Amino acid sequence: MTNPLTPDQEAALVAAIRQAEITTSGEIRVHLEDTCPTPEPLDRAAQVFAELNMHRTAQRNGVLFYLAWKSRQFAVIGDAGINSAVPDDFWETTKETVLSQFRTAKYVAGLEQGIRMVGEQLKRYFPYDSVTDKNELDDSISFGGGITQPPRV
Repeated sequence: MTNPLTPDQEAALVAAIRQAEITTSGEIRVHLEDTCPTPEPLDRAAQVFAELNMHRTAQRNGVLFYLAWKSRQFAVIGDAGINSAVPDDFWETTKETVLSQFRTAKYVAGLEQGIRMVGEQLKRYFPYDSVTDKNELDDSISFGGGITQPPRV
């Protein structure tokens, strides 16, 4: 897989994740791959969610942004804890906000905006507790069918 992000763009996304996670016990990941191997990107997002062990957070409050950039498919998915807390239209609203940026080729800005939206909800429903909270999941971007970054081309 080729990495569509420059080092600065990748750093900006990781910074956005870390900023969003400062005030919450929630966990956010971004996964990129060339093409989606399933007919529905939400199905693939669920597979990646499981591969990244995102369901193993203590409060089940992990959120995954999935983007198959060459096939232009996107999904955002949250674990049971956050899914039961947010308003019914939250995921669709977040997805549309991100896609509105994608439509103008502002891919990193779209993901950053979505990450901020998710961070606000995580902060509201899963506030940070300095005594018990720890960073349960890696903040780095994952790539392809696995969880490691490919070489840059």
